[in-house]
Amino acid sequence: MRFELYTEESDDRTVYITGNFNNWNPRDYSYQLKQLDSHNYFIEIDNEILPDTVEYKFTKGGWENVELDKYGNITPNRKADKAKGKTSDSIEKWRLNWGPFKKEFFPIAEVISEEFYIPQLERYRKVWAVLPYDYYVADKSYPVLYLQDAQNLFNEGSGYGNWEIDKKLSILAEYGRGDVIIIAIEHGSEERIKEYIFDNDNVANGSEGKKYIRFITDTLKPFVDEHYRTKKDRDNTGIGGSSLGALISIYSGFLYPEVYSKLLIFSPSLWVEPNNNFPMMSFRVPFKTKIYLYGGGQEGSKMVKRIHVFEEYLKRWEKKNLFDFEFRTSINPEGTHSEFYWSQEFPRAIEWLFYDNTENPVEVKPQQQSIKN
Repeated sequence: MRFELYTEESDDRTVYITGNFNNWNPRDYSYQLKQLDSHNYFIEIDNEILPDTVEYKFTKGGWENVELDKYGNITPNRKADKAKGKTSDSIEKWRLNWGPFKKEFFPIAEVISEEFYIPQLERYRKVWAVLPYDYYVADKSYPVLYLQDAQNLFNEGSGYGNWEIDKKLSILAEYGRGDVIIIAIEHGSEERIKEYIFDNDNVANGSEGKKYIRFITDTLKPFVDEHYRTKKDRDNTGIGGSSLGALISIYSGFLYPEVYSKLLIFSPSLWVEPNNNFPMMSFRVPFKTKIYLYGGGQEGSKMVKRIHVFEEYLKRWEKKNLFDFEFRTSINPEGTHSEFYWSQEFPRAIEWLFYDNTENPVEVKPQQQSIKN
């Protein structure tokens, strides 16, 4: 069957077709379209591979770069009858790194406290709540994800760039998947390394990770649950971060599995624990824990290797009946150790951790109606 595509916008990115014939893989190198000129593409796919009714979409290498309509809206899946042998489509716009972002779906970022007291460490810290865009006009309760390094998550002006979680949450809300509260804890600047190292004085003299974990779990979470409409149970509570923030989140999940069921682990600093000697609580019935692991191929020679070794340890701990893990690993061969790549990965991690999504995110009915309408 021949698929022909005319695209109004021209750029250098490769065009792919994805659908119910390749498990909705948006960057499947077997399904790159051939380019005729700056606007016209085609691909011929063996009929034996295709179901009778083909559902499909075009992307430029990922759901963050998928086709849109002329208004920048999500489009429904295309459908074609294989028996016809040929189909011609046109596209007016493409996403670029999840954009464009619609203001009406932006979350509400508010400061919980400029100086939230940390009794375990006898110091103060700025803490944010990032709430769904319709939080104050709805009466729902929401799952919660606690994230480290708030300075690098959504505020413009960070020295390292930021994850743009506000923009990414607006995209998820547009897809009907933005119902999650993010609690963002600013790092302690010069105290950051100490607070994110659990117990390793070779790396951080006087490491304070044990106390920091207790702060989030024993002090901050009860406060959040009291002041916001949260789903308080472990099935609706996650923790995460990147680099050292990812490492301290692993410790949190392993030491408090009765509190956290979802771990968002981006580019973890596993070099601190090269032998994966993580302390864990042992329960008679192991807790089911979801872990989203991400690493970039350009983060240094050992990042991806250490992530794969960590995966093997997860399987071992599971066999010992310490945990019931469900984990997903995403490796971006081009990814560097930077906010830009963590930003790209964030929506995929949220979808998988909180919405069990494994395939085509567009199968959820688009939420095109603005709350203001």
